[in-house]
Amino acid sequence: MVRIYGDCLSGNCYKLKLVLELLGTPHVWKFTTWTDGSTRTDAFRAINPAGKVPVLETSKGEMIPESGAALYYLARDSHLWPQREVDRAQVLRWMFFEQYSHEPNIAVSHSIRTGIYSLENADERLAALKPKGEEALATMEQHLANNDWLVAGAPTAFHWVADRQSGPLLVRYATEAQKQAIIPQITAGKACFAIGMSEPNSGSDLASLRTRAVREAHARADQLLLA
Repeated sequence: MVRIYGDCLSGNCYKLKLVLELLGTPHVWKFTTWTDGSTRTDAFRAINPAGKVPVLETSKGEMIPESGAALYYLARDSHLWPQREVDRAQVLRWMFFEQYSHEPNIAVSHSIRTGIYSLENADERLAALKPKGEEALATMEQHLANNDWLVAGAPTAFHWVADRQSGPLLVRYATEAQKQAIIPQITAGKACFAIGMSEPNSGSDLASLRTRAVREAHARADQLLLA
């Protein structure tokens, strides 16, 4: 059985969780996060000297750091890994694109806006990231204008890297019963997975929503007040 060291609030960790669920691969999840310093300990650096998650541990105890390498290992003998060599190369192309163009701009912006990264010059940093983020999205939009999928006309290993918002929240905060009922249906393509926004002027940026759910001092544990 494989073991994953990671935190599903990270998109790079979450995409491994999606592929594991989609393929029905038995696995153990070892919660490990950079936010509390766990990835910088000597014990974890013995697993991954780079001090980063995710890390996939094979059934033989071999460690595979880096999400792209772990994705390949999980998907290589499945329907998520194309048969044609040119399609395999295209999967790698989009995986590299995601790490070099999408993640450093879109994902980092999301982490700044949601407080995962705390920066004194947050507004300045977001302004600097926005043009490259828009450029990355435009590249994907242009390709998808004439293609139903990014590669091979079907879901592949690349397609499970995309959602870094609702999916991680389900994995992190949903009850175990909710996870078992919802996530396999989503990854199998049997249930819709969408984000609904109704607040004026929020556009497509969840972090710009002003409405907040707060817990009042005397409320029940399951009660939140929208403010």
